[in-house]
Amino acid sequence: MVRCCIFDLDGTLLDTVKALTYTTNLVLARFGYGPVDEDHMKRFVGDGYKMQMERALRFAGDENLDHYEESLSLYMELFAKHCLYEVKPYEGIRELLEGLKEKGILTGVLSNKPHARTVENIETIFGKGYFDAVLGEQPGVAKKPDPAGVRQILKQFGVKPEECLYFGDTNTDMKTGLGAGLITVGVTWGFRPKEELEAFHPHFIIQNPLEVFEKVLVE
Repeated sequence: MVRCCIFDLDGTLLDTVKALTYTTNLVLARFGYGPVDEDHMKRFVGDGYKMQMERALRFAGDENLDHYEESLSLYMELFAKHCLYEVKPYEGIRELLEGLKEKGILTGVLSNKPHARTVENIETIFGKGYFDAVLGEQPGVAKKPDPAGVRQILKQFGVKPEECLYFGDTNTDMKTGLGAGLITVGVTWGFRPKEELEAFHPHFIIQNPLEVFEKVLVE
């Protein structure tokens, strides 16, 4: 019996690629580098902002990462201003979440986005208190694919791993869900191709949110 669902944020619940790309390019421009396009940004994100900036700097030409440390503080400063830039939920996400609530299923968000920005994204788009738990990257909790965040949410919910669905769009998410013993669902509407998800053999792969009720939560 499924009692809860945990969702990745970027590329799963919300299309945030424009905000991520816009902020990253502002940082790169400060150091005289050209922009990163959205297709490359979709491959750079998913493992936290530090890895994101490392990948972006190398792509832009800073192979020795001379500007790495400075870029991190600058990114956090600018992202606090621009993290909602053209952010929107994917089509069908609101209907999926409402359907889960009707079934009495708890919902949580687990992201490698900095915690304050994770909360800001979720509360701005969905409203404060809409999700039963929201957890972003923060000190003391190892980021995905480490299962620490999953375990924290499961403990809060009082739910066993096998009673929880985990949704994500990247290899990091597949490692997270499967590594934590959750029923793992790869979603193809996000940042990475279907083939990346298939390589990890998740329990389900879906192409639109409402397939959850057709393929996953089949009574």
